[in-house]
Amino acid sequence: MGFVLETERLILRGWRDEDAPSLFKYASDERIGPVAGWLPHKDINYSRAVIRTIFAKDEVYAICIKGGGGNPVGSIGLTLKGSPERPLEEASAELGYWIGYPFWNHGYVTEAVKELMRHGFEDLGLETIVCGYFDGNDRSKRVQEKCGFTYRYTNENSNIPMLSEVRVEHMGMITRDEYYSIRLIQG
Repeated sequence: MGFVLETERLILRGWRDEDAPSLFKYASDERIGPVAGWLPHKDINYSRAVIRTIFAKDEVYAICIKGGGGNPVGSIGLTLKGSPERPLEEASAELGYWIGYPFWNHGYVTEAVKELMRHGFEDLGLETIVCGYFDGNDRSKRVQEKCGFTYRYTNENSNIPMLSEVRVEHMGMITRDEYYSIRLIQG
């Protein structure tokens, strides 16, 4: 990954092997993974494997708080290529994120999402960014609303293979034009 992104309070950077203990610390919390559709991490080796596979992709970033020692407290990323289950149109990406429980309700995820939107539209030339949340994940819903995503549709049968579940997922989207309109209004 070539990009390091920076906001007022955050550094978004690529994941490294030495981040495994920090990833495990937050991703092992039962309050984090299941609401996002994945199992809590069971040991540091599993966290390291996630870093080497899932997080090794382009456009997946460790969320680090400035002045916090450089240790990741969450993750955010853009999926640029869809799958048969979740196809994406050309110049589109799907946004996903999570943050450790001690950092909830501080605005960090909203700040990170806004920076990834800027990066996606301004640096990568995306036309649309989609983002979903599962029924009951009101925090994620609020983040999307604050960032300008608008509701597009509900998938009543979203398959979550890792949890062997089917859930209701609500999908939002923001277009490049909507993003620039919001930027003009907000200054």
